[in-house]
Amino acid sequence: MPVHALKRPTLLALCACVLVAQSMVAAINLLIPQLAASSLHPAHSEIMWTVDAYVIVFAGLLVPAGALGDRFGHKGALLTGLGLFAAGAATSALATGPAALIAGRGLSGAGAALITPATLSILMRLSAPEHRARSMAAWTLSLGLGGAAGNLGGGLAGQFLSWRALFAVMVPLAALLAAAVAVTTPRTERSRLAHPDPVGTLLLTAGLVAVLFGIIEGPDYGWASARILGAFAAGALLLTAFTVHALRAAAPLFDPRVFASSRLRAASLGTATGFFGLFALFFVNSQYLQEVKGYGAALTGVAILPLPVGMAVAQRLAARWADRPRAVIGTGLALIGLGLLGVSTVDAGTSYGAYAGWLLVVSAGTGLSMPALTLGVVTSLPAHQAGLGSGLGTTARETGAALGVAVTGTVLSAHPDLAHGMGPALRTVAVVVLAATALVTAGYGGRTTDRVVTTGREGREDRQGREAALPRS
Repeated sequence: MPVHALKRPTLLALCACVLVAQSMVAAINLLIPQLAASSLHPAHSEIMWTVDAYVIVFAGLLVPAGALGDRFGHKGALLTGLGLFAAGAATSALATGPAALIAGRGLSGAGAALITPATLSILMRLSAPEHRARSMAAWTLSLGLGGAAGNLGGGLAGQFLSWRALFAVMVPLAALLAAAVAVTTPRTERSRLAHPDPVGTLLLTAGLVAVLFGIIEGPDYGWASARILGAFAAGALLLTAFTVHALRAAAPLFDPRVFASSRLRAASLGTATGFFGLFALFFVNSQYLQEVKGYGAALTGVAILPLPVGMAVAQRLAARWADRPRAVIGTGLALIGLGLLGVSTVDAGTSYGAYAGWLLVVSAGTGLSMPALTLGVVTSLPAHQAGLGSGLGTTARETGAALGVAVTGTVLSAHPDLAHGMGPALRTVAVVVLAATALVTAGYGGRTTDRVVTTGREGREDRQGREAALPRS
């Protein structure tokens, strides 16, 4: 494989993969009424698990999935992920009961967990140092497009087709993407420094799943309920056990001391903050447009399109100013917070043009901040752990997204209806975003330098073998 071999067809194929994986996070939300009235006769809890199973499995497996790609090859991980994604979609499309539907969603989530870090790792390995910011911008734009595509696809399926059609179309689409990856994407080197860690993988995955369950289900069961407190306690215990194991193991999944890097901490917090605000908006958007404005499901999907437009324009500026990450990230996250404050002022009498204007502010902030934050997480880890870094960054994104939905849902539940609760909910989220923005900018460096954090034996091995791993910028 030639050094810096990223070609346009490869970039398009990889971005299409992450777009499709991300689209299935949001698409199901617009199909809840149709699912509730379907022949499956799901209970309310089963509908919620149909929505949440994908996200919980997706986010819970991201870190070990990224590490698997480092160890066994990212192209293989990507193709395997597409296969699992298609198998899960087929299972959901053919489901004869809620259990099969939920199992299919979980299987697709496992596929997405392999797809997302693999695509980013391949981009990092193939991009020349001077083009990495542009590649990150294209990749993060695909995440935003995935959210919009999910809303649009779910809306169209809900209004004109059936919920089964949404899952069924994913099977040939995943097969087409796998063919495109096989043809356009070269194999990248497997890292000889990446080691399997079954015990660490089990502890970390179980801990993340427990925490995510608590975050996602907290608004429904109550934050003080025994089930939610138990989930958080189990998660904390498992993550503590993982940390102790990783500090003692000769070859851990990853060394927790990497978080000694202020840049990695700031980039992770910034990534979670951006998606905290963005998914709070996603959560209320479809409800506002349908329940308050009276839009149909398909029109609701179309009405969110200003989000990817703003991201597409802003990411060009982000690539141009890539050597000033603190300014770009601070400005971008602040725009997300200010945009949410603007959206919090809308009501039934607000014109769509005014509403779309605030969507553009939020999307511009996302497009500015996310490429630099993504690059900051990945380049803060050793070169041979690109997949692990991608998994950590995406875990931060999905955890932030889950928290955004949970906080918004909790505030909404304290009000009689969406019209009265939407403003207070988004203002709460906006205040959190703006406060976190100050912490992120304080912890982030001025100009871009790829800093590698290594400790112990693994650090010595990485310094000795780095020339055989990723090209450094």
